[in-house]
Amino acid sequence: MIENEVSGAVVDVAYKVHTTLGPGLLESVYETVMDFELRRRKLQVRRQVVITIVYEGVFLEEGFRTDLIVEDKVIVELKSVETIHPVHKKQLLTYLRLADKRVGLLINFNVTLIKDGISRVVNNL
Repeated sequence: MIENEVSGAVVDVAYKVHTTLGPGLLESVYETVMDFELRRRKLQVRRQVVITIVYEGVFLEEGFRTDLIVEDKVIVELKSVETIHPVHKKQLLTYLRLADKRVGLLINFNVTLIKDGISRVVNNL
C-alpha cells in the first residue's frame, strides 16, 4: 500500500470510531480502538513505537513515542483536546523527520465532526 491508501484507510477508521464512540474520551481509548479497527482491516499497526534520536553521534532510545505507525508508512498522532495548536503539527513533522517517514495524520477526536479534527502533515524529506 502507498501512503495515500494507508492514510485513506486510517481516516475511514477514524470516522467509524468517532461516530461510534463520540468525542470526549481519553486519547488512550481512541488509540486502542483505532488499533483494533485497523488490524481488523488487515493493516499492520505498531503502537507506542519508540523512535531513536541521534544527538551528537549518540543514539538515545527514549526520544519519543508515536501513537501509531500504520503499514510502516504513516505516523498517526491522536489527540483529544479542545484545540489543535500549530505546535501539534510541528511536533508531528519533527516525528516524521526523525523516523524518516513521509506522511503523518494528526487526529483530534474532541470535535463535533471528525473531518474538522483531521490534519495531514507531509515531510518533504
